[in-house]
Amino acid sequence: MRIRFAKPEDAAGIAQVHVDSWKTTYKGIVSDTYLNTLSVGERWNRWEKRLMEPDRDEGVMVAENERGQICGFLDFGESRETGRLNEAELYAVYLLQSEQRKGIGREMFRKMIGELQRRGYRSLMVWVLEQNPAVHFYVRLGAVELERKEIRIGEETFTEIALGWPDISRLTI
Repeated sequence: MRIRFAKPEDAAGIAQVHVDSWKTTYKGIVSDTYLNTLSVGERWNRWEKRLMEPDRDEGVMVAENERGQICGFLDFGESRETGRLNEAELYAVYLLQSEQRKGIGREMFRKMIGELQRRGYRSLMVWVLEQNPAVHFYVRLGAVELERKEIRIGEETFTEIALGWPDISRLTI
C-alpha cells in the first residue's frame, strides 16, 4: 500500500472509489433511489477539475493497493465553516469496502495530520452523517462533537455531526 498526493490522472480512480464507497457506506441509510443516481462520469469530471486547478490551501491524497490501483482517497484544506487561519477541515475520506480494517484509513489520516502541521494548521474538524460507521473511527482518534445540523440528500433529511480535534499536535495515531 502506498499513500501519495493525487495527480490529475488519478481523477477516474478517485471517482470510482467515491461512488463505490457511497454505495456501500450509505446502503440502508440513504435511499437506493438516490444511490443509484450516483455517476462515476460526473464525479470524474468534478475530480479532474479539482485536481487540474488545485487550491494551495487544499490537498488530496490517494491510497494505492499492491496492484497500484486507487483504493481510497482523502480530501482536506482550510475549514469551510469558519474560514479561520490555522483551522483545517477533512472534506472527505473514502476507502473501498474491501480495503477497510487494514489500517489504510488510519495511515492516510496520519499523513494528512503531518501535512496539516507542516502547513501551520492547529485544529481539524470533519462533518459526518450521524449514521455513518466512520463516526466511531473519529471518536477512537479522540474527536469531540462540536455541533450538529440537518442536511438534505435527495428527498431525505439527515443529521450531520461536526467532530473535531482542537489541538492536532496532541493527536496520537
